[in-house]
Amino acid sequence: MRKRKLALLGSTGSIGTNTLNVARALELPVIGVAALNEVDDLLAQIAEFHPRLAVLYDEAAADRLRQRVKAKGYDTEVLGGDEGLLALARLDEADTFVAASSGSVGLEPTHAAILAGKDIALANKEVLVAAGSLFTEAVKEAGVKLLPVDSEHSAIFQCLTDHPKSEVERLILTASGGPFRERSSLEGITPAQALKHPNWTMGAKITIDSATLFNKGLELIEAHWLFGIPRVDVVVHPQSIVHSLVEFVDGSVLAQLGEPEMLLPIQYALTWPRRSSGPVPKLNLLERNRLDFHAPNEELFPSLRLAREAWQAGGLAPAHLSAADEVAVELFLKGELAFTDIPRLLELVIERLGATDYSTLDEVRFALDAGRATARELAAQL
Repeated sequence: MRKRKLALLGSTGSIGTNTLNVARALELPVIGVAALNEVDDLLAQIAEFHPRLAVLYDEAAADRLRQRVKAKGYDTEVLGGDEGLLALARLDEADTFVAASSGSVGLEPTHAAILAGKDIALANKEVLVAAGSLFTEAVKEAGVKLLPVDSEHSAIFQCLTDHPKSEVERLILTASGGPFRERSSLEGITPAQALKHPNWTMGAKITIDSATLFNKGLELIEAHWLFGIPRVDVVVHPQSIVHSLVEFVDGSVLAQLGEPEMLLPIQYALTWPRRSSGPVPKLNLLERNRLDFHAPNEELFPSLRLAREAWQAGGLAPAHLSAADEVAVELFLKGELAFTDIPRLLELVIERLGATDYSTLDEVRFALDAGRATARELAAQL
């Protein structure tokens, strides 16, 4: 089996550390790692994996790491800022770029990695949500592979193997429904309550997005770009065992099942087109003996509808929406915005900014900045 050589953006987050768990188990070379400002964590990764390059986006933190790496006598080069992220994307020895960071900081390095001929293991939602047409065209022109890491998109990727688009009726994304799936009202929700996801252990941003179902809206947009299938539906599946499904024109439905954790989709992206034993827990169907499905309540959780409408509007609307949600979640976690005001703010931003076409990453970055600024302005009015 081919052993991919990894450059890992976001190495200290949940996806990043699980990627390193897979790399450790499968003995995959880690050529480069990058994070925001976690000096101690990156130093530990350098000690274990001996990457050629380590990057901290925070320049001051990169200076501190550089001094400690030198004191330890490690050979790893340390860089900071945008220059460091681009160097990570273009590492000659790496053949696979793992985009495991969150937020728009992943846009330019992921694009650079594609142009440098790297396969992309993609977990960064903003890449396709904000700039799907640019990235899918770049992947096509570069002749590289875009390998989904999100569990839902990995499930669809696995189910679609060897099936042409003409045979596909629709894609079905599963959603856990979050911690409030059985509630009839979302008034008075606190950050502490929203951060208690019943199935998954994730970062704060994605956990809040799961609670509002906005995360599923982002995944709906991603699925359109990844697979090019016109119809994408969402069903709530509280157990999070069926990670997504594909319905074919003959009525057959294929699903991918597994425990609710990220090791399997990460490992499959890194071993594709083969499979391998590894640190992935096995699914026990006798213990997981119930699978429920029901329609999402888009009146109670309007963020899912807003994401679908942004996709249909096209252009920069998804970028505006994604950026506005970053601000909305930040304000909610600080106690400055009510949980029910998150979708209200998103809708106001989209109404204000609309949907215009784009052709460059600069235009996408400008749209993201505009979405954040407009969200902050309008939040004060709620």
